[in-house]
Amino acid sequence: MQIHGFIKSTLLDYPKHLAATVFVGGCNMRCPFCHNASLVLRPHTQPIISEDDIMSYLNTRKNILEGVCITGGEPTLYPDLSLFIEQIKELGLKVKLDTNGTNPSLMYELINKKLIDYVSMDIKNSKDKYKSTAGNKDISMDKIEESVSLLISNVIDYEFRTTIVNELHTEQDMKSIGLWIKGAKAYYLQAYSDSGDVISPGFTSPSKETLIQYKELLSPYVDYVGIRGVD
Repeated sequence: MQIHGFIKSTLLDYPKHLAATVFVGGCNMRCPFCHNASLVLRPHTQPIISEDDIMSYLNTRKNILEGVCITGGEPTLYPDLSLFIEQIKELGLKVKLDTNGTNPSLMYELINKKLIDYVSMDIKNSKDKYKSTAGNKDISMDKIEESVSLLISNVIDYEFRTTIVNELHTEQDMKSIGLWIKGAKAYYLQAYSDSGDVISPGFTSPSKETLIQYKELLSPYVDYVGIRGVD
């Protein structure tokens, strides 16, 4: 695992749990609005944090922390992800996986082995605009759809989430996504924010009113629709 970031304690990354967050480098998407451009485009330029250091810290805090969030980048690109998670689980901690859904077979393996407890999967956009929004025309929509279907089958606690960007998302896109993930347990709309480390700067954030409008549009399709990133 190429770990390039570590938050030792947060209440934001793992719903209802005090967690540490691990950031891995590299991704198979190039979403132009990505706020972790350095991790995605130039992971080799970022400092590396050793797994031993991570595990040593988690061991000292295992009675205080409740879980670990693994994000990136795209964690499922790493063949040794399972081995890394096994070490975390041995400490008695829960694991949340953030993923873009391009590796459903590994996600299923992790679920089947009870190595992960929660999945947060990004839905980049409607199917018609997915590849352009993800910045990669070669990604497999079949795999994305397989991951969506896997999660909707309720084999694990999960959420879907979309970062809403004024220039990329419309009401029609939201309706298309709603029809696609119909019956899903939870879906969060996140307001785009320019982190200063964006792949393609210049995008704008939706208003609170727009997000509320999208939430109301999606509510007939999803059990719970939440909004993040606005006051």
